[in-house]
Amino acid sequence: MPAPRPEMVTVRDPQVLRALAHPLRVRLLGLLRLDGPSTASRLAEKVGESSGSTSYHLRQLAQHGFVAEVPDRGTGRERWWQAEHLMTNWEPDQLIEQPGGLEANEQMQRLQIEVLGRELRSWVERGREHGREWAGVAGLSDYVLRLTPAETRQVLDEVYAVLDRWAQTHREPGPDTRQVNLFAAAFPRSEQA
Repeated sequence: MPAPRPEMVTVRDPQVLRALAHPLRVRLLGLLRLDGPSTASRLAEKVGESSGSTSYHLRQLAQHGFVAEVPDRGTGRERWWQAEHLMTNWEPDQLIEQPGGLEANEQMQRLQIEVLGRELRSWVERGREHGREWAGVAGLSDYVLRLTPAETRQVLDEVYAVLDRWAQTHREPGPDTRQVNLFAAAFPRSEQA
């Protein structure tokens, strides 16, 4: 039985965050986290890339500790990969104090927005495939609050604590369960918004 993997990795180095902030790498890491171990060839089929490309990006992820080869699995040239953590975290306030940290944070946030947008569009376009029960509970909300930076941190910490608790207790698939996206974002509104 494989050794248990840490739940979360905290990125403290802007260069490591920048290495992760690549669209294909984020997709590969996400697939390994959600679907379990796989090979570069199998992942290539899922993402519509060559196995050479997925293999290269898996090695880049491994170099920074996000994925690792699965020992004692596969034969010959077939290499299996697994995610080393279930989630990635970074503290923007700590990263932006370092050279290149602000740029790495912005690069990763741009990528997150693209991924979130893709997930939301997918729900709008294909959500009805999940049936009326899911359509009746899925939703989007936005709140505009007047907060200080410290209060914003407190709100996010409280939201993350709730999500972390649910993530700990609802991992295993069940007969009526599906993977559900829950997004949390907090940022000052621009005057043009």
